[in-house]
Amino acid sequence: MGNEATDHDHGVDPELALKYAVQRDHGDRAQLIEGVITPASSPWAHEATVHSLRNQLSARAHELGCVIGSGYLDLPGSPNWYVPDLAVVPAAVARNAGALLPAQTLLVAEVTSKSHAETDRAIKRRRYAEYGAPLYLLVDRQQRDVTLFASPARRGYAHITGPLPYGTPLNLSAPFDLELDTSGL
Repeated sequence: MGNEATDHDHGVDPELALKYAVQRDHGDRAQLIEGVITPASSPWAHEATVHSLRNQLSARAHELGCVIGSGYLDLPGSPNWYVPDLAVVPAAVARNAGALLPAQTLLVAEVTSKSHAETDRAIKRRRYAEYGAPLYLLVDRQQRDVTLFASPARRGYAHITGPLPYGTPLNLSAPFDLELDTSGL
């Protein structure tokens, strides 16, 4: 037995250190997915899809006293620090927050890209459920469909609507109670 010290012995939390490094050294659009630092840059086609979602949700989000953005989501106890494509969050919660928990959102949406489609389809879906995001909207640009996941639980979402092909209206449940037009995605 040696006299070797670890970072933990010196009071350094490896999870917090890694999340701090992502924020400070990799800019505003980097995320941590299962311990891997990943840039969150997007082509314009991807941004156009996010813009369409934002436009459709804006009026209802305003009525609910919410903001729509893509701020940090922390998943404590895991090597994950996400920058979702879009999240709807109560304005009072977002106003003074650096990062939020997925459970503090009303809806999280991810729009797939070729390089991260499987991450959005599987890893993020699982993690958003585990950390209590009430609604997870997956817009799959490669498959040209949308899926709404609701009722989060530790092992996944209990209710799944879809995948629905683009052009099929998608009913967003409470508190949104609106029909999402998927034809322009």
